[in-house]
Amino acid sequence: MGQKELVQENGSRPALIRAMGRWDLTAVGVNQVIGSGIFIMPATVALTVGIPSSLLPWVAAGMANALIVLCFAEAGTRFREAGGPYAYARTAFGPFVGFEVAWMMWVTRVVSQAALANAFALYVGRFWPPATEGPGRLVVVTLLLVALAGINLAGVRYGSLAINFFTVSKLAPIALFLGVGIFFIEPGNFEGMFDFGGGTGTFGAAVLMLMFTFGGYELITIPASEARSPRRDAPRALLLTIGIVFAIYFLVQLVVVGTLPGLDTSTTPLADAGEAFAGPRFGTVIAIGGLLSIAGSNAGSMLAGPRVTFALGDKGQLPAFFAHVHGRYRTPDVSILIYSGVAIALAYSGTFAQLATLSAVARIVFYMTTCAAVPVLRRRVEAPADAFELPGGMLVPGLALIVSVVILANASEADLKGGGIALAIGAAFYLLTKLSGKRP
Repeated sequence: MGQKELVQENGSRPALIRAMGRWDLTAVGVNQVIGSGIFIMPATVALTVGIPSSLLPWVAAGMANALIVLCFAEAGTRFREAGGPYAYARTAFGPFVGFEVAWMMWVTRVVSQAALANAFALYVGRFWPPATEGPGRLVVVTLLLVALAGINLAGVRYGSLAINFFTVSKLAPIALFLGVGIFFIEPGNFEGMFDFGGGTGTFGAAVLMLMFTFGGYELITIPASEARSPRRDAPRALLLTIGIVFAIYFLVQLVVVGTLPGLDTSTTPLADAGEAFAGPRFGTVIAIGGLLSIAGSNAGSMLAGPRVTFALGDKGQLPAFFAHVHGRYRTPDVSILIYSGVAIALAYSGTFAQLATLSAVARIVFYMTTCAAVPVLRRRVEAPADAFELPGGMLVPGLALIVSVVILANASEADLKGGGIALAIGAAFYLLTKLSGKRP
């Protein structure tokens, strides 16, 4: 059927449509990584490290994520099914570990979706003050999430087109910021740029924070069963994503440090820097870029997040209705509706703020699982002739695991306990499903 190949896993229900190409997948990754973080994280990292000009945490986080991305690239080249890290963990370590990975991915994603929806309302509040609280906030949150759910229910192609739009809309203001700001850099602002700051503890804490900002590329691998050539395109999209993101982040950090002397005291560093070197109107343009960035991250999450529960339902680890595919639009409609409903409820209640600190820890956990799965998958899953394989045997996966453990060691006791509780809840769901007689 050409570029619209159907995934006929069985004849009992409609299959998902393979409509996404390499650049669609790259757009998913770039949108997920370049979210609201880049518009606020430069100031947060500067305050944590204690030296506003320090660039080393960004370099360290970029290198750590590059190692992890390489592991995802090799693992992804061996699969055509939906699920991403869940599929890798399940194949390598069994259904329970796979379920726990998917559970942590889903929790991280739906909480992030709710958090970003509220952040979107706050950014709207710069132009319409009632959006920040009360009924106005509920209206903005509801309209955003319902609209994105509707787009994705209508078809994966519409969802990916929306992401492509937000990618251009978000990168254009950043490109403008870089193109103008680079001419206003003050070299004296870079004094101490290679210092570690207050010590290894604060440096490690800053790198852990940046796992929020660099995270999200794993979502490229989740809608694999809706990609035209996932074994070829997913690894390339992963590598393209981390390369594009690191280049943008590093350049943004250079301009912010070089143009905003009080970086560690700013709450909106890019907008403040833009206003400082080009005036209030320019600062407003950058603020609008932040608004589009958050909307883009929400669009990407709405595309990829429901595919996690779709994969779990498809494997019998959640009730079968999660794997329901719409007869006309060929999208996982039930998973999309449940996901958006939970996100809206969390956004209304505000309880997602208490869970937001878990996202970095949860993300690192399933990153480590993917890295550990690489050598196991080499033995268990036959690679296609053109498969991407890492050189050096265990060198890259081993380094990625060590780096992940070092970063995780900088998490607070409360964050680690929260992660443990989330895993325990997932284990309870798995046990209940198993006791009910469901067979994965």
